[in-house]
Amino acid sequence: MAFLQLTLTIGRADPEPFEEALTAAGAQSITLLDAGDDPVLEPLPGEMPLWRNVAIRALFTEPIAREAVIASLEARLPQPLPAWTFEEVPDRAWEREWLADFRPMRFGRRLWICPGGQRPPERLSEADVCLIELDPGLAFGTGTHATTALCLEWLDGASLAGKQVIDYGCGSGVLAIAALKLGAASVLAVDIDPQALTATRENAERNGVSDRLIVTEPPLEDRTQADILLANILAGPLIELAPRFAQLVRPGGQIVLSGILHQQVAPVASRYSAWFDIAPPTLREDWARLEGSRRAS
Repeated sequence: MAFLQLTLTIGRADPEPFEEALTAAGAQSITLLDAGDDPVLEPLPGEMPLWRNVAIRALFTEPIAREAVIASLEARLPQPLPAWTFEEVPDRAWEREWLADFRPMRFGRRLWICPGGQRPPERLSEADVCLIELDPGLAFGTGTHATTALCLEWLDGASLAGKQVIDYGCGSGVLAIAALKLGAASVLAVDIDPQALTATRENAERNGVSDRLIVTEPPLEDRTQADILLANILAGPLIELAPRFAQLVRPGGQIVLSGILHQQVAPVASRYSAWFDIAPPTLREDWARLEGSRRAS
């Protein structure tokens, strides 16, 4: 089945009336897009900002007349329609489309992340490679993003044997699974997104480590403590959660923080320095990783 795709460029207009009119016209899905180059990386708490130049993309199942869609919108919207375009789109498994660019990737010396069914391009012995088969589903985290890559490289070089690990904001479970396959005794994977919890469980089963993994939503029990806490989220939540993370890491344990833009390093490091000895940041692209050792007091 093919789809008819309509794109409206509405600038800074309120998108809600357009969404309601498109739904009434029969749209099967509606997506808001950045029509310019104005990324919103980290909104303030409670805010839901949009871009300065917004486009709305709607999909209609065919057969449907383009003229009928436009007439329906014009009848429901008080202002003249903004610039619009139609395009015929073949049916695809849309949630899987991005996987066309997902290839085996190496992090550090021996850690490889591969989509299911693929293998590293190099001929390596089992002793030289730690392989993770990954299907992120609809959750974040494949290693393609710099913030995840920074954490995976840290794990590849860390001493994990017998350690208790917390992966806070686990996404696809890639960091939790990497820690387990690199020798951690157990991992507690935490996320607020049900899709992330599902993806983490499924990927753990695929990689044979589910028996040492607990997947849960926050909050964690007060008595929970780990040797290592990984948090690849954003600077705002990292700052807010600092006292809680300090409680979750035992004295002498390590914390690894990512999802931090270069200009956010100083406030995040300052916040955690109340409990941790923070090392200089490791930088990649626009992002940074911070590491720290938990002081006894």
